[in-house]
Amino acid sequence: MSSSLFRRLIVAALALVAVTLLALNYVLTTFAVRIGAPVDPSLRTSVLAIALLAALLALGTGLSVSRALTSRVRRLKRAAEGLLDAEAQPGVLSDPNDALGSLERSLTGVGHELRGLVNNLRFESARREAILSGMAEGVLAVDPDLKVTFCNQAFLAAIGFRGSRYEGFGLLQLVRDPALYELIRSVRTTGEPAKLRFHLFADVPRTFEAQATPLAMPSGRGVIAIFHDITDLERLEQVRKDFVANVSHELRTPLAGIIGYADTLLDGALDDTVNRQKFVEIIRANAVRLGSIAADLLVLSELESGADQETEAVSVRAAIESGLLTVDSEARERQVRLVREEMQDLCVAGSRLRLEQAFLNLLANAIKFNRPEGEVRVRVTQSDDGRVAVLISDSGVGIPSQDLPRIFERFYRVDKARSRQVGGTGLGLSIVKHVIERMNGTVTVDSQVGKGTIFQILLPIAPASAIRLRP
Repeated sequence: MSSSLFRRLIVAALALVAVTLLALNYVLTTFAVRIGAPVDPSLRTSVLAIALLAALLALGTGLSVSRALTSRVRRLKRAAEGLLDAEAQPGVLSDPNDALGSLERSLTGVGHELRGLVNNLRFESARREAILSGMAEGVLAVDPDLKVTFCNQAFLAAIGFRGSRYEGFGLLQLVRDPALYELIRSVRTTGEPAKLRFHLFADVPRTFEAQATPLAMPSGRGVIAIFHDITDLERLEQVRKDFVANVSHELRTPLAGIIGYADTLLDGALDDTVNRQKFVEIIRANAVRLGSIAADLLVLSELESGADQETEAVSVRAAIESGLLTVDSEARERQVRLVREEMQDLCVAGSRLRLEQAFLNLLANAIKFNRPEGEVRVRVTQSDDGRVAVLISDSGVGIPSQDLPRIFERFYRVDKARSRQVGGTGLGLSIVKHVIERMNGTVTVDSQVGKGTIFQILLPIAPASAIRLRP
């Protein structure tokens, strides 16, 4: 800029000198004509020297002014370029009272305000992104063309996305679900919020409830959607419905027997000396069954409530022996042989009553669902990781593979007809699971249809201090 301005000043000075010389020459010539005498050449030389000196002085003054203006303009340029620079520092104004100084001061103030606004925007943007990224719910945002602009880690994990970048993907490229696509397209078109419950079949099938709302964007109306994972809630709701249905059915069956035989007795069977005792025995058996269901439900309620229970060091071998002694008569009646394999005397921390109840339920099931001349084997050892391992195996009918994930549910029966034939409340394995988990253990099952079932229980060994305090 300075060279351009300097050239203009030189041209202007030369033009001024030329015009001055022409004007002086005209004046001198006119003056000589009037007086009728020639002009002294020295006078012309003096006038020319004065004109040149004036031109040089004007050129120097212009150059000085040009350099000062150029320096001020450069400062203004730097001030304008540093409006959004967080590290820019305002310089000392050379002349704060003139117009350029006032302009520079204004630019400095505007820059300070802009930096404050930009810093606040960056902070808010980072905070919002951190909140959205850390949400347990999935978040998806699309632009007016249904191109993905943002989605958090929870959503990417839900859809099983394994790429590194998702920006610019079409919605159907990222989530191939027509129902979700129609929901978001409808919200973009109408501008009205909407909800949808749908299933995503990624690595693990999940159920989501999506709530989509319009999102104002510079290019038009986009959409932001929040995805709530309701898979567990849906499963719990189904379990609740099944539980209510199963309880109603389990209570209705013995109650129907009690009411039916009681009505039969009231209708005249009291005088039937041959059958009345049989009827009363049936009524009593059904009442006992109702009592067993109520007792098991109370045990489950206590276990699920998480109430603190008295903890002591319990001998696993003693608890197993107690259960074997209880089922010994039933095993002989069903011609099932009880086999004690390795039985190490190991202790665990927990409730002796509840542990005996869990073992008793497993042993009773192993006998009830066994075959004549079958056997039940029991083993207590220490596992490789230092825990107590209890194995209860039978040679019975086995459990189909599709039923294995559900056998610990309340009232779930693999073979409903056989289960009611051999008795039981359908709550035994659920009690076993809760008892073992309350003692920080695990219970697993392995079974083959027609070959038998193996239940394995792993429990942490009781601390030495607890064992010494054991009575």
